[in-house]
Amino acid sequence: MYDERFITPMRQELTRLGVEEMRTAEEVDAKLKETKGTTLLVVNSMCGCAARNARPAVASALQNVAKPDQLTTVFAGQDIEATARARSYITGYPPSSPSIALLKDGKLAFMLERFQIEGRSADDISRDLVGAFNTHCAE
Repeated sequence: MYDERFITPMRQELTRLGVEEMRTAEEVDAKLKETKGTTLLVVNSMCGCAARNARPAVASALQNVAKPDQLTTVFAGQDIEATARARSYITGYPPSSPSIALLKDGKLAFMLERFQIEGRSADDISRDLVGAFNTHCAE
């Protein structure tokens, strides 16, 4: 685990946007279990591709008119139980951080794995997210 002083600014990049952090397995279940509507789930991490690509892409995509009803995040490598529980809602994919999932009525509707984030621009990733928001979150 990393020193929390290093992680806090990385957490705040998302929480400042209104993304709710889940730090325990119980918080994850409270937010994701039997949830109606759409939920963005960001598996945050301290790696460079999270800082350079994933978090800026989320910030940009959230400027879109259509966006998820709930915005949530867990921090891989720090909040171990919360991250493991959150990943249990992302069925059919191996653990990946960073990663970004969109759930609709509790079911996975869209997924970006690390290999789809690493090496791509934040703008490209944001466009992927906006497309998913327009498809799954628009009324």
